[in-house]
Amino acid sequence: MTKYGMALFTRSLERGSIGWTGKVRGSLVKLEDKDGKFLADALTTQANSHQVYALDDAERKKLATHTVNRPDKVVTVSVPEDAAPTEDVSAPQEAEARESIRIQSLIAQIGARMGMSIWIPRADRGGVLKEWKNDGQLLLERLPLNYDDTTLRTIEQIDVIWLRGRSIVRAFEVEHTTAVYSGLLRMADLLALQPNMDIKLHIVAPIAKRDKVFQEIRRPVFSLLEKGPLAESCTYLSYDSLRELAGQ
Repeated sequence: MTKYGMALFTRSLERGSIGWTGKVRGSLVKLEDKDGKFLADALTTQANSHQVYALDDAERKKLATHTVNRPDKVVTVSVPEDAAPTEDVSAPQEAEARESIRIQSLIAQIGARMGMSIWIPRADRGGVLKEWKNDGQLLLERLPLNYDDTTLRTIEQIDVIWLRGRSIVRAFEVEHTTAVYSGLLRMADLLALQPNMDIKLHIVAPIAKRDKVFQEIRRPVFSLLEKGPLAESCTYLSYDSLRELAGQ
C-alpha cells in the first residue's frame, strides 16, 4: 500500500522514517477519528482484495529461522544486523562513524595492494567507495564461500574481509562505539559457528579504546568458546598502526 503520509500522524515524517510506529505498535493510543477511519478502510480494502505484497531480501532474512546442530540438540540462533543510524546522532558520534569508514577504506586499500580480494558489507560500500577509489576488480559482490546460511550471514556483516581465492585470510572489525564489544560479538559468533575455521581476526580501534578492547575480550562469554579464548584468536590493531602501514 502506498498510504504513507496520508494519515495525520505520518504527514510530518519523512518517507522511510519509523517514527509512526509508536502510534500503532506500543500501548493503546487514541488516534484522531479521521486517522482511525482511514486505517480501518485501508485494512478492509486489503482484506477484500487479497493482494499479496512480496517481501524484499532484507525482510525475508528477518523472518528466516536459523538453526545450529549441537551434539545434544538443535538450537535456534539469530544473526542481528547493524541498526541504521538514528536521526538524532550527535556530532561526536557522526565524526567517529566517519572516521571508522575511513579506516575501513584504509584496510581495504592495504589488502588490495597485497593482491587480496576485498569484502565490504553492502550497507557500508557507499561510504567506503568514496574514500577508496578502486577499479571494481577487487571488491567482491558475493562471497565465494560454501558455509551454511547462518555462518554466511555472520561473515557478510564483518567490516572488512581479505580473501585469496575462495579462502578468508583475515577479517577486521572496526570499533568506534563506546562499548566496543559489537565487533567482538561478531567474531565470537563466527568462531562459535565454525570452531575449526583458521583465519586471522582483528579488532581495530583508536588507541584511546585499547584498554577497553582488552577488558571486553576477556569477558567469560568470549573466553569460554569451544575453540578457546577469543583473545587467542583475535588481535588488536590501532588506527595509528594501520595509517603507518598504509604509508609504507
